[in-house]
Amino acid sequence: MVYFISGPEIIFIFFIFLLVFGADKIPGLARTLAKGMTQVRQATNEIKTELQKSVDDNLENPTQSVTKDIKQEVGNISKEFKDIEDSVKRDFTKQNSS
Repeated sequence: MVYFISGPEIIFIFFIFLLVFGADKIPGLARTLAKGMTQVRQATNEIKTELQKSVDDNLENPTQSVTKDIKQEVGNISKEFKDIEDSVKRDFTKQNSS
């Protein structure tokens, strides 16, 4: 079922709006509503742009992020091995000097 507001219904809604808010406040409300809608549209476009940039960056160089992650993990493992190696060397020198 399609919901559609016909001409007489729009006029009735406008009449109720006129009674509730008054003729002098309706232009201000319309401006405020338009500014709000513009801000929402701009925010939506910014989000779309950021998402598109992110997707484009990942599509252009998909191996770059994987390579970066692998290098970081290798660096972490190398550091851990270096720490273990230093610990073993200290223990070995302590045993030999005693």
